[in-house]
Parts: sequence; C-alpha cells; structure tokens
Amino acid sequence: MKIVKAFTVLFGATLVAGCVGTQADKTVDRQIGGKKHLSQLQAGIWVDPHGCDHWIIDDGAEGYLSARLDPYGKPVCSGTAPPTVATGAFKSGGEIADLI
Repeated sequence: MKIVKAFTVLFGATLVAGCVGTQADKTVDRQIGGKKHLSQLQAGIWVDPHGCDHWIIDDGAEGYLSARLDPYGKPVCSGTAPPTVATGAFKSGGEIADLI
C-alpha cells in the first residue's frame, strides 16, 4: 500500500512540474506540421446562448475562442446565426491566403 501511495504522489508531482515556469506563446498555433501566427488562420463566428458573437478557430488539434468586441469594448451581438451555432470556415485551420 505504501508503494501505491508513493507512486501516486510521485506521478502527481511529475504532472505538476511540467506546468511550473513555462510561459507559452498564446499567439502561435501549435498544430502538427508547423506553427502559424493566429492572424494567419481563418476565423469563424460562434454565437453564444445570449446571442453575442465570439471569434472561433479550430484546426483539429487545438481550438481558440475569444469574445468579439466593438471599439469601446462592448460585446457584438450581430445576429449572424441562431444562438449556439458557429458559422464560417473556422474548421479548416488553413491560412487566409489559401482560402481567398
């Protein structure tokens, strides 16, 4: 029983150790096959249950979501889609130049 407890504590400490002291660059896509800046990826719009828009990018391995705001910092609620629906080519994860 002591061996199981010791292993559990050691395993937990190992998992947490990977999180300490690392500052990931959140502006870079870490997909398999190359890194791209998020500004190079195609975003879509997801409408939340309240009817407000959020930018969404999904490349299959990772997903990104942020609120769509006007210049004054207020949420944009455009009505482009019904609540809880996503629109646009956000699933491709491709570069914008590839989609034009």
